[in-house]
Amino acid sequence: MNTKLTLTIEKEVIEKAKRYAEQKGRSLSDIIENYLKVITGEDSENEELTPLIKHLKGSFKAPEDFDYKRQLSGKLKDKYQ
Repeated sequence: MNTKLTLTIEKEVIEKAKRYAEQKGRSLSDIIENYLKVITGEDSENEELTPLIKHLKGSFKAPEDFDYKRQLSGKLKDKYQ
């Protein structure tokens, strides 16, 4: 269930955060929610990840039709040919 939250943040920080979210194709609410999940440990998948990976998690959203195995296979073929 989603709940509305009001925050008081410096105007300049909000403007920069909105531009960042737009560049990433995400909503500011989504980015903040993901961050809060990470710092509160709600995301149990993070337990075995390194701190760097935990920090980066959620910063990239792949397109719906993204085929990881096909991309990996293609890059490995390119690398070893």
